Amino acid sequence: MTTAIIISLCSLLLIAYLFDVTAGKTRIPSVILLLALGLSVQYVLRWLHISLPDLTVALPVLGTVGLILIVLEGALELEVAPEKVAVVRKATYMAALPMVVMVFAGAALLFSMGQGSFRSLVINMVPLAVISSAVAIPTARALSRAHNEFVVYESSLSDILGVVLFNFVVANEVINGWAFLHFGGQLLVMVLVSFVATIGLAFLLRKIDHHVKFIPIVLLIVLIYALSKVYHLPGLIFILLLGLFLGNVGKLSGISIFSRLDPRALKVQVHKFGELVTELAFLTRASFFLLFGYTINVSELIDTGSLAVALGLVAAIFAIRALFLRLLRLPVLPLLFIAPRGLITVLLFLSIPAAATVPVISRGLVIQVVVLTALIMMVGTMVAGRNQPSNGTAS
Repeated sequence: MTTAIIISLCSLLLIAYLFDVTAGKTRIPSVILLLALGLSVQYVLRWLHISLPDLTVALPVLGTVGLILIVLEGALELEVAPEKVAVVRKATYMAALPMVVMVFAGAALLFSMGQGSFRSLVINMVPLAVISSAVAIPTARALSRAHNEFVVYESSLSDILGVVLFNFVVANEVINGWAFLHFGGQLLVMVLVSFVATIGLAFLLRKIDHHVKFIPIVLLIVLIYALSKVYHLPGLIFILLLGLFLGNVGKLSGISIFSRLDPRALKVQVHKFGELVTELAFLTRASFFLLFGYTINVSELIDTGSLAVALGLVAAIFAIRALFLRLLRLPVLPLLFIAPRGLITVLLFLSIPAAATVPVISRGLVIQVVVLTALIMMVGTMVAGRNQPSNGTAS
């Protein structure tokens, strides 16, 4: 039995690797193929009369670790330079403004229809308003360098802002001036912690001579993020700042405060560390979507009752996105279609407190929105890619 499980897991992950390798050419998001593969495993096991324990409890753990690694992977690839200010500013606007409109307009509409309390509806709308970097970043690699860079910034910031907004609303029964003041204090603390932790981790990365050095660093990063969650701090800010610092460490050689880190030598270690993060991110992301696909109930996927709501939500997602792309004078194609929901959507949905759940935002609805946005991204990038120059810009 043990041998069969090992063979099955290795085979599934190798198939997932093939999905990832071919995604750039086929333009088929690996998330769709992974969900389908996980669902197929469910039916094969039923046909063979093999029962497995409930694995749903593993989803939040895999999702959290995957989120950390994916945001870190994306941040390590970003270049910090004066000429990038405009791109970062517009990416921040695109990450924040459509999310805010989607969350509060959707909550207001559902509240007017008597679907629940306004606060509960806001909590439930946040997961559906967040762009999943786990799906967007791999797809963006097939785009031009400028578009890819913009998507990495936007989707990473969307993850961070979405988690921050979700935790803020969940933690505060009443939203008032004190709640915002408390949140500002938490943000300041997290920035200070991020600065100290980033310098400390960079020092360890440079000084550890043991043949095992990168895995302990990864474990420390996950530990710091988990501790920040215990104290309700926005831990993804630490992940983003750490990735930006390490990814641009070569530019610090002229700054005396960082001279002890030997930035040029550290850059070599960062490159090796980045390769490990990329591989771990793939493994965790693939495992998460395979497991999520395995836990899907087909009746949820084809539920016609929630499908109408899902179609309305997806139409709103892309309509709002198109509006803000126009307002910010960004290229509508192909950026319009890069708005998938995925790992972060599922992770936040599973984190909704039982007291805040509302019937209209069901698990089936979330699955449908994830699949529909991924399909639209697939078709949209295929069509738009035929008419896009290879050196297009996103600024």
